[in-house]
This record gives sequence, C-alpha cells and structure tokens, in this order.
Amino acid sequence: MIRTLLSASLAALLAVAAPASAQESRPDRPTYGPRLERYDYPFPVRTYGFTSQRQPLEMTYMDVAPTGSANGRTAVLLHGKNFCAATWAPTIRVLADAGFRVVAIDQIGFCKASKPDAYQFSLPQLATNTRGLLDSLNIDRAVVIGHSMGGMLASRFAIMHPDAVEHLVLVNPIGLEDWQAEGVPYASLDAAYANERRTNFDSIKAYQQKVYYDGQWRPEYDEPVAMLAGMYTGPGGDAVAWNQAQTSDMIFTQPIAHEFARIAAPTTLIIGGTDRTAPGANRASTEVQARLGQYPALGRRTAEAIPDATLIEFSDLGHAPQTQDPDRFHEALLKALN
Repeated sequence: MIRTLLSASLAALLAVAAPASAQESRPDRPTYGPRLERYDYPFPVRTYGFTSQRQPLEMTYMDVAPTGSANGRTAVLLHGKNFCAATWAPTIRVLADAGFRVVAIDQIGFCKASKPDAYQFSLPQLATNTRGLLDSLNIDRAVVIGHSMGGMLASRFAIMHPDAVEHLVLVNPIGLEDWQAEGVPYASLDAAYANERRTNFDSIKAYQQKVYYDGQWRPEYDEPVAMLAGMYTGPGGDAVAWNQAQTSDMIFTQPIAHEFARIAAPTTLIIGGTDRTAPGANRASTEVQARLGQYPALGRRTAEAIPDATLIEFSDLGHAPQTQDPDRFHEALLKALN
C-alpha cells in the first residue's frame, strides 16, 4: 500500500565527509575529542559495554522516559553516518511527549561511542550490537526508526530480528539502490581515509548544502555541522577519519536494496523528494551520476518492494525532513505510529 503526502517548502539537513581543502581548526569553531568529548547531549548519556571482535567496546545511548501518558511502547532511533544520536533531540521530545520510551543510540565508530583501531564493520555486526544493547535494557520489541545510514541498519535489523520490530520507520534511508551495480567505481580504504582526513567544516557544509538542502542553507544548520567537523579537527581526528572510511566502505559494499522483500514488519517510508544522496557518486561518470539518488522514484520503488509499506512523500524537503520541517515530519510520524 502506498500513501503519498505531497507538500511545499524549501531546504534540507546535516552532514557528510566530502572531499575538501586541507584540514585546519579555526579559533571560532570548537574542536572535540574522538568520542565527542566536551559536546553536551540534550539528555543524559549512558554506556553499554560489551566485547566484540576480541576487544572491549562501548556504545552510548540516551534512554528517555515518557513525559506524556505512558503508552507502554518503546521507540529506538538509529542515526545516519553523518549524524549522531543528539541530532534526534526534537524527535525524542515529541515521541516522549506522546508516551513512548525513547532510546537513541550512537553506534560503534560514531559520535560518543568507541572508535576502535581495528574493527570489521558490517551492517549485521551493528545490528547484532544493537540487539545486545536492547537486550541489556530488557526491550524485547520496539518501533525502530532509522534515518540515512540508520535506515540501512534498521532494515538489516528488521530482517535479522523480525520479532523485535513492532513497526519500522525509514527516513530518507540510503541503500535504496546498489551504487556499485549501477557503475560507481570502488574506492580503497586508503583512498577513503585520505579523503576523510581532508574533511572540515567548509567541506561538510558544501556537501550537505548541495545534496541534502537542494542548494539552500539556514544559519541553524551550522551547529550540527560544527559538531561533526569538531571531531575531525580535534585531537582524535585520525581515529574518527579511519572509522568513517571503514563505515563508508561498509555502506558501499553491503547493499540492502535487493532484500526489501524480506522485511516482515509494517513499514513507513518517509521520503524527502529533493534528496540526492548517493555515496560515491562523485567517482562515477556524469551519465551514472545523473541517474543516482533520485529519491522520488527510489521511494516508490522501495515501497513496492516491502510487503507492508506505506509511503509518505514530502516533495519539497530533502535528506532530513525531521530537521527541515519538524512540525510536518512529526505530525506524519505520530499518525503513522497510531
């Protein structure tokens, strides 16, 4: 079943590591540690310690109790590659006010979680880590909401753990197409790492303005860009860049697009139609680039592929509708979860 909501406004959101000029930190922009030390999250940060791939690691998360009348349900929020659990803050507040317990997670390699020197990143591994964290919190079943890379991960989680997913929500997920199969050349980890080391505030802003925001920009987008850039330019920038290179490789080489028919949970796809995200597209020919990241078509195709899917389209919004137009996004989200 496909339900389409068409709208009108302008813009898009947040961050990615794109090619840029040499790294430098400016005194007017903050720098942070490799685990986002000195950056305050909007709710208390908790730690889930576990052993994975022969090493002790820590995921971090916010566990927010309902502020409205409790409905007995839990919502789990999964961030994108260029986002953090903290960027879900407005959605956390809306869901908590609606009666949900809300758990917003930082995955290994991201934000306030561990930055391992050696780790085999895979979507199944991150899904396994996530299930372990939820088990530690005695959460057997939840609404799972994933944005961008978090949508890829949420899809994999739903396939691996169907009994744990009450409802799946995918917000401009990446992975709706197989970029390598479409003709995007592979980039080695060494090349990806070199590219990540060139990432700074200006390169992040330029990328997201073009790809996420349809060429538009708002002053309030600066702060989340500064959060990400501060990790790259801070004292642990090497570790951050290496993990980002590894997770870029994970995203590119582990497509989910061929497996949507395996998702059993009721699924809501929320798609901003001006989004043009297609990791690695800059490495492809002009002809290949032109056909990638066409989210209106990708959203409809994905909704047809998932057995029980509802599609909500915001034709005028981009990669992060929850930030561009939070009122419209949250109204649609709560309606989908009722």
